Amino acid sequence: MIKRVSLLIAATALMLGAIALPAQAALRHIDGTVASKDASNRTFKLTTQGGNTVRIKVNSSTKFQRLAGFGALHKGLRVEVDAKTTAKGLVATQVETPGGGGNGGGGGGGADDGPNHT
Repeated sequence: MIKRVSLLIAATALMLGAIALPAQAALRHIDGTVASKDASNRTFKLTTQGGNTVRIKVNSSTKFQRLAGFGALHKGLRVEVDAKTTAKGLVATQVETPGGGGNGGGGGGGADDGPNHT
């Protein structure tokens, strides 16, 4: 009887761990500057504030804020990206230019110093 209870507890813990894992790696927030763009693959490389370069894919679900879509990305543009990690790399869920506030500007843009902020 004790063996069965122990086995049940161990199996439950493994299942809960498997469910919790994807939620932890779900989304990353990355601030940086566009280093290059590959229009044929709908990807761009971003140099982060920490100096790393990451490749980010854009798809039909990617939302753009204060930016006229993928075509408006260009080398040197500062952007903020929310991206999910997939088996094939980072896929942008949202790309936006920093800003907002000021004289009739379009909305906020406060600091985001959470644990997934790169």
